[in-house]
Amino acid sequence: MDTKAFKRSLNNSDNYHRKGFGHEAEVSGQMQNEYQSNLIQHIRDNGYKLQRGEVTIHLAEAFGFCWGVERAVAMAYETRTHFPTQRIWITNEIIHNPSVNQRLRDMDVSFIEVVNGEKSFSVVDGGDVVILPAFGASVQEMQLLNEKGCKIVDTTCPWVSKVWNTVEKHKKASHTSIIHGKYNHEETVATSSFAGTYLIVLNLQEAEYVANYILNGGDCEEFLTKFSSSHSEGFDPDRDLERIGIANQTTMLKGETEQIGKLLEHTMMRKYGPDQLNNHFLSFNTICDATQERQDAMFGLVEDKLDLMVVVGGYNSSNTTHLQEIAVERGIPSYHIDSASRIGAGNRVEHKPLHRDLEVAENWLPQGPIAIGITSGASTPDKVVEEVLEKIFELKAVAQAL
Repeated sequence: MDTKAFKRSLNNSDNYHRKGFGHEAEVSGQMQNEYQSNLIQHIRDNGYKLQRGEVTIHLAEAFGFCWGVERAVAMAYETRTHFPTQRIWITNEIIHNPSVNQRLRDMDVSFIEVVNGEKSFSVVDGGDVVILPAFGASVQEMQLLNEKGCKIVDTTCPWVSKVWNTVEKHKKASHTSIIHGKYNHEETVATSSFAGTYLIVLNLQEAEYVANYILNGGDCEEFLTKFSSSHSEGFDPDRDLERIGIANQTTMLKGETEQIGKLLEHTMMRKYGPDQLNNHFLSFNTICDATQERQDAMFGLVEDKLDLMVVVGGYNSSNTTHLQEIAVERGIPSYHIDSASRIGAGNRVEHKPLHRDLEVAENWLPQGPIAIGITSGASTPDKVVEEVLEKIFELKAVAQAL
């Protein structure tokens, strides 16, 4: 499919909406009331620190809602306001935050169900309103909805759209897109649908495997088995790794994306020589500014003298998980929770350790004065962080009184 031509055609359709509907003022007040926090703003205004009783809070200098997320949620709210009685669907979670997605359900926005691993669009009728989430949607989904005659509200983050443009440039130049991401993440599914030939690598280790194959060859069947869910149809590593370009899922660790890019650039230089590098390797900066800012702030936060770290965000949020990784790698006890409800009486917390299922930790808050680092993913409202802090203050106050 000529994805570029399809996007141009869609942009010219009266049923396609990429901007709001003129209800910005109304929606802004609503979102401020539901998602912002006076306490969090107070901490920002006071050097990102707050002491209450035995607890000193160290807040990351960049955290929480990013511009793309705030824009997507605002557009979803505007859509409900603009179409007060029409049936509204969304193809996936608007963002990876349970409270925000539940709020949309409360507004009578229906989520497309997944049946046997596939989204079931049979429930969507022509004329229905369909929201595409901040992560975007595959070009095949867009085409299907367009053919049905749906009113499409596209809240895709512009940074994600930038990556789509990048893989389309790879395709035009007959280069394979090497995408640093998670093959089953909504954003990467969408990005790969705009690519021609592609290969998705999860981390530096997988990229090193690819680099070794480029330089030394290897077992084609073993390669295809290793990346069985992560390549385009008909992918041939002996043919399709001669010309490559780099792209990424915007929420991956910035440093790792840069390492992968440098590794593969060096690999192609070794194989084809510096004079031919530009014919075999393409690189564009697709690292999201907001992701970079939050990760940089986290690297700064872990330099403080902290007893523990609390990372607040959806458990399926890639950018939140990477913030957790930074604390864990620094050796700081870290607790990833998605809401204040995970903090229970008796000094217990239900949390998600890195790459593991939910666990319950007892006596997780140490006795006596403690310093706690706090950050949150790009899909987490300040109000949720405030609720977490209040729960921590409450627990420590009870413990101090005993």
